[in-house]
Amino acid sequence: MSKRKALSSNNRTYLAMTIPIVILFFLFNTLPLITGAVYSFTNYRGYGTFDFVGLRNYIDLFSDERVLHSYLFTFKYAIAGTILINCLSLLLAMGLNSRIRCKSLLRGVYFVPNILGGLIVGYIFSFIFTYIIPAVGKAMHIGFLENSILASERYAWIGVLVVGVWQAVAMNTIIYISGLQTVPADIYEAGMIDGANPWQKFWKLTFPMLLPFVSINLILSTKNMMMVFDQIMSLTKGGPAQSTESISYLIYKNGMDGGQFGFQSANAVVFFIVIVAFSIIQMKITGKKEEQL
Repeated sequence: MSKRKALSSNNRTYLAMTIPIVILFFLFNTLPLITGAVYSFTNYRGYGTFDFVGLRNYIDLFSDERVLHSYLFTFKYAIAGTILINCLSLLLAMGLNSRIRCKSLLRGVYFVPNILGGLIVGYIFSFIFTYIIPAVGKAMHIGFLENSILASERYAWIGVLVVGVWQAVAMNTIIYISGLQTVPADIYEAGMIDGANPWQKFWKLTFPMLLPFVSINLILSTKNMMMVFDQIMSLTKGGPAQSTESISYLIYKNGMDGGQFGFQSANAVVFFIVIVAFSIIQMKITGKKEEQL
């Protein structure tokens, strides 16, 4: 009887902790997702009445040049950012995992960008790009630094990329450090006996052991870079001339302020499917690599 009472008490505790979480998740995640999907089949402007228009919003997405341009920009930004984030974070992780002083302090310092809000970081870098770097360029007579990179239609995306990568490297570095700590030391000892050079140790010994962590970081960094919003909002607001307009920013801007709530809801649904598809493809590719190794 006492065991049954204990089990029933544990069940009640489990339900008391789980049910509120499930309700909150449904209210703030699942319900908005369903509502947005319903609105994607309407001509809702964000206010007033609306009519159902079927698949017209989805058809119009593929003929809208602004939408297509935002997808191209987002893909370019995500690909470049994912490569830079993973290369830099892996280098930092290997450096912080080696025998250097103040490793714990440095790990904390490198993690600071991830704690700061994206808008705060963006506004700080906006001041740096707009005032500090041009002032330095004028003082040192360096022509290409005299004007803000954020004002250039061709290079503004690089400024946004620098901020996004700087902030995202922190979390990936911590994950890679965790992966490096799981690599057994005797593997390196065996490599030294076989006469492996540093590059061979990394490519043949370290990298295969890190592949599960590489898979996690690739998926997370690709998803986060594709969903870039805070940096766009604080640095360029999609400009100049819509050259840095990401999908997330376009959905927010035209959906909330442009009277295209239904149209941009359809855009959001398509974007969600694209992100899921990218994640599944990455998981399958890296999963095959893990099986081969």
